[in-house]
Amino acid sequence: MTAPHPSQSAPNPNAFATAERAAVYRVIGERRDMRHFRPDPVDGDTLRRLLEAAHHAPSVGYMQPWRFLRVTDAGLREALHGHVAAEQARTAEACGERAAEVHRLKLEGIRDAGELLVVALTDGRERYVLGRRTIPEMDLCSAACAIQNLWLAARAEGLGMGWVSLFDPDWLARELAMPEGAWPIAILCLGHVDAFYERPMLETEGWDERRSLDDLVFENRWEQPDSGTTDTAPRRG
Repeated sequence: MTAPHPSQSAPNPNAFATAERAAVYRVIGERRDMRHFRPDPVDGDTLRRLLEAAHHAPSVGYMQPWRFLRVTDAGLREALHGHVAAEQARTAEACGERAAEVHRLKLEGIRDAGELLVVALTDGRERYVLGRRTIPEMDLCSAACAIQNLWLAARAEGLGMGWVSLFDPDWLARELAMPEGAWPIAILCLGHVDAFYERPMLETEGWDERRSLDDLVFENRWEQPDSGTTDTAPRRG
């Protein structure tokens, strides 16, 4: 019996329905790093769903290194805003001839977003060895997956989110009374928006552009172009 051509193969019994798959790809494609928010509060049940989605992220060694801190104190939020603004100025200086562009960019919505979260890696991470013996940074990768889960879930809920990384981790850890060894990796602005950007903001502002996927996918050796075959089954030799 002749094997079916890939395009004629039987449906994958593990796949979601067509409309459900389309929704997943749509939310990925329409996710944006948002900077403009309305101050409306985020519903508590919705926030819980988003954090549950984050908590279901893949985790190397099942260590679950992510910790989420809600910033609800207005004075603390203002302190974070001032610190980030100062860091943006230092970043502009470090960018040399593009300094004016960095000053012009809106890179956070700390004062405006209905919800402000800080994501940190937990203390005591050195005791987790599985999957990290040669690449200890895998705890950071795991936490980044949790943030992406939250981001996509937020977009599906119609909420915007922006990841702010313009801060001194040591300063932020002290400000939030984190235990020794804990390490903040993100300030997340989360909330309602009037509209989502049609394209990534840094693209529309002319900072950079999305690279072609063909330039980023290799086969077998670095910078050896992928053959581009439709048959993606691994070749056995």
